[in-house]
Amino acid sequence: MTATLHANPPVRWEHLSWPEIEELVRRRPHEVALLPVGATEQHGPHLPTGTDTIIASELCDAVSARTGAPVLPAIAVGSSYGHGTVLAGTLSLTPECLSDIVRDAVEWAAASGITRVLAVNGHFGNQASLSIAGDHLRRGHPELRFGVMNWWTLSPTIAAETLADGEDVHANRAETSLMMAVAPGLVRMDQLTLADDPDRTEGLVFRYTAPVLSRNGVTGSPSQASSELGRWLLAEVVRTMADRVERGRTEEPPLAGRPERVRTA
Repeated sequence: MTATLHANPPVRWEHLSWPEIEELVRRRPHEVALLPVGATEQHGPHLPTGTDTIIASELCDAVSARTGAPVLPAIAVGSSYGHGTVLAGTLSLTPECLSDIVRDAVEWAAASGITRVLAVNGHFGNQASLSIAGDHLRRGHPELRFGVMNWWTLSPTIAAETLADGEDVHANRAETSLMMAVAPGLVRMDQLTLADDPDRTEGLVFRYTAPVLSRNGVTGSPSQASSELGRWLLAEVVRTMADRVERGRTEEPPLAGRPERVRTA
């Protein structure tokens, strides 16, 4: 997949030797590393349980091929409590455990000299854990820079496409289209016309697990998915992510040092 976007191979952390990582950090002391954070959970009858991890990893590889940014090993099990246990296939960490794992991964990368990390999130349910991890890293490691990219809302244009069939979507038109672009052999095309299920969350006071919101684990309209939309999403998301990587290499806080005391008469 990445070869169709860029001729260079991705720079994967687990494929490098320690002297190569040391040299990478020496040459690019403010390099931005990418951390794919996915999930292993049911994705309806037409997509594999690894969809979120596959998408996050493929996006990171494509951005790495374009920018040279190193890709840390993917976190393949996320916080998927929202899917419950009625639908087979879901594995989950507690939200607290996922937050701790992300913190540990970033802190260990920092021990090798990486001080800027962008987590590339593939799953709605990971957002709280990533936010908490970021808060701890900001407080405990002011020298580190940590940010999160949720691929489905990277820009208003991307969000308009990814949320076209509902606010609370899963295995929907956009996600299925993106899988058609990055892993077409894993999409069960014969299941698409039967997979549609609407978003039933509008007006609800409380949050519920997937089995009481969806008949088959899907929220949205995968029958409307297409390879053309998938290729467009892939190119647009990768372009936007790559821009953030480039800007992140030189970004500094707007203000340096401690705030000035306000003088009173």
